[in-house]
Amino acid sequence: MSEMALFPLQSVLFPDGELRLKVFEARYLDLMGRCLREDLPFGVVCLKRGSEVQRPESSDTVFEAVGVAAQVEDVDMPQTGIMLVRARGKERFRVSEASRHHDGLWVAHITTIDSDEPVAPDAAHASTVLALANALAHLRELFEAGEQNEMTSRGTAAERMDDAGWVANRWCELLPIPMVAKQSLMELQDPRVRLSLVDRYLRDKGVVR
Repeated sequence: MSEMALFPLQSVLFPDGELRLKVFEARYLDLMGRCLREDLPFGVVCLKRGSEVQRPESSDTVFEAVGVAAQVEDVDMPQTGIMLVRARGKERFRVSEASRHHDGLWVAHITTIDSDEPVAPDAAHASTVLALANALAHLRELFEAGEQNEMTSRGTAAERMDDAGWVANRWCELLPIPMVAKQSLMELQDPRVRLSLVDRYLRDKGVVR
């Protein structure tokens, strides 16, 4: 059991996934500064109810019980009071108890969830692995052409096409599926089952055959 500051978002972070944030609220500027100084991760949890931006009239924030730790990799400050953060998803965790500080920052007692075992994709999922490789190659081309945004920046990290969990996670980031579905997939303990579900979805949509 350990304590971790939380960053509730209307999105699901996956292990090894890239996270880009535009930070301007004082509570999160302070948090990012502390993470940089002390080399600490922060926790990303998907919002079930509430807003990413703190509003005085709103106190009904509810977020998922399972999230992913994020490690800050790069920070830029284009102007005073605004911080552009690039972070990377690490291990999953489960929130056992959370409280909100006077400045609005959520802090939780968390228990780390074991990382996926590195297992090779089943032979039946070869088309899904190849389709991901092609998709990431296309995103790299867009990135190199200067069309840099949150989506095209994906695919710049080291690729692990021989790892079923890694392949499944990257597909989960790209697929236009509801947040609740992404959350359920992220929480799955068996990476082969996660990839199997992704493979089934892609076949149903005609993306792979």
